[in-house]
Amino acid sequence: MQVDYETLARTLAALTEGETDTVSLMATITCEVHHSDDRFDWTGFYRVTGPDLLRIGPYQGGHGCLVIPFSRGVCGAAARTRKAQLVPDVEAFEGHIACASSTRSELVLPVVNGAGVLLGVFDIDSDRADAFTQADADALGTILADRFRDSALP
Repeated sequence: MQVDYETLARTLAALTEGETDTVSLMATITCEVHHSDDRFDWTGFYRVTGPDLLRIGPYQGGHGCLVIPFSRGVCGAAARTRKAQLVPDVEAFEGHIACASSTRSELVLPVVNGAGVLLGVFDIDSDRADAFTQADADALGTILADRFRDSALP
């Protein structure tokens, strides 16, 4: 099963219409995205909770790292650069943090509200190598921008 991004975007728009609470949005998006595609082994958010610091937010799958500094890992790189990180092989990513030994590839997207404030990052791990494409990054990036436009830090 591969995600139908048009349907996913419509579903999320309907489920979250008028919602501005960041954690509520994160929880709903995580659930819907995680169950939309069997490539997605771990799906969740890391929230900005301090200067250059991410803490785990709503997620689906096994346990995740609790705290990630901007200076470490794929999530830290996405937060630090505010650019999507498309990693086909996590073993080849210098400084990768192995929160789960089953992770083979990763897609991490910065989450920014309409005022340009970094709220966190959206992290999707796969137990398959090279599981993600630029099309995944683009479609999910659009969904995140649409859903978090009016959000503030929790």
